[in-house]
Amino acid sequence: MQAIELELPGAWLLVPVRHRDERGFFSEVYNRQALAELGIHDEFVQDNHSLSVDAGVIRGLHFQVPPAATSKLVRVAAGAVFDVIVDLRHGSPTFGRHVAVELSAAEWNQIYVPVGFAHGFCTLEPNTEVLYKVSRHWSPEVDRGVAWDDPDLGIEWPVARADAVVSEKDRSQPRFADLPVYFTYDG
Repeated sequence: MQAIELELPGAWLLVPVRHRDERGFFSEVYNRQALAELGIHDEFVQDNHSLSVDAGVIRGLHFQVPPAATSKLVRVAAGAVFDVIVDLRHGSPTFGRHVAVELSAAEWNQIYVPVGFAHGFCTLEPNTEVLYKVSRHWSPEVDRGVAWDDPDLGIEWPVARADAVVSEKDRSQPRFADLPVYFTYDG
């Protein structure tokens, strides 16, 4: 597996190897030992799968706070997304900054999102399927978000605000500046 450390400490872009032959391919998309070698020791407890029928669907920016704060391992099985993570860890040298990467079935890449980051994506193709592992079960009591279109974050989404397909929940998320201190950076 190829591993590329991203500009935000603790976040990784991962590209599993695909072994191809006349039948198609085989790929090991998750290997606990390979992640441990990168310093990722999370125990993933749940797999989630979303389908977005249209291009321009935005899901996020989501996170869970303690005591059920969660990390994610996100990949695309069909289609492509513009994937975004935002550092929410007060005291971090990259607090409030984001990284955006394109994840796609064609590139076969995935992103590791550590605890303390918000995560979201915009579909780039119709019928995009996103799969992600999480390190804590979903808990509505600690489920939070931040406005995907907050100008303070400076995210250049690949869809105009008026054309984005967004849930009511995601339309009503608070701005970044209004978030309480949920996470602190410990170096």
